[in-house]
Amino acid sequence: MTQHSDALHRRGLMFIMSSPSGAGKTTISRMLLEADPAIRLSVSATTRPMRPGEVDGKDYHFVDQPTFDRMVEEEAFLEWAHVFGHSYGTPKAQVKAGLREGQDFLFDIDWQGTQQLYQKLETDVVRVFLLPPSIDELRRRLTGRGTDSAEVIAARMERAQAEISHWDGYDYVVVNDDIDLCFGKVREVLHAERMKRARQTGLIGFVRELMRP
Repeated sequence: MTQHSDALHRRGLMFIMSSPSGAGKTTISRMLLEADPAIRLSVSATTRPMRPGEVDGKDYHFVDQPTFDRMVEEEAFLEWAHVFGHSYGTPKAQVKAGLREGQDFLFDIDWQGTQQLYQKLETDVVRVFLLPPSIDELRRRLTGRGTDSAEVIAARMERAQAEISHWDGYDYVVVNDDIDLCFGKVREVLHAERMKRARQTGLIGFVRELMRP
């Protein structure tokens, strides 16, 4: 039976995109999800209240704090953190099952969450960090509509520069000078990582067939 190489089974991957605020991570993530049906957003559990228009199980798994704390004790999360008074975590079971089936997951998390995932599932993790083209452009993006005070903008800049300092903890760093060019580079990274020999779990049987006398 002839089998095309693209049909070989592969293990899924965890595609992490991080960036300072204003570097375009949200836009690139949305473009990637729309363009590539083989990857889907990892749905986190959170204790924060549901916002208008959000759907439980699609945007987040909304849980109360005691439930979240119990999940932490039961080691049900791959990574978790407290952010601005609320808890967020990546449920372990659904991700591990998806990876076995060849499902790719997109993660929109910070460097601390990235470290936690990498320590637990190193070979499944692909880390991409987006940078702004310049500090002036970052300031322009963070200034927004001009309604924020100088103090708020300064705090955003300080936080963004702190996030930028962790750039060397990533496998790929892409400068987002042009949104379409940046998106193209991110897709190239994803396509190449899918082709890694270690992820092509169907290769062993395929190559054995090729080598049969």
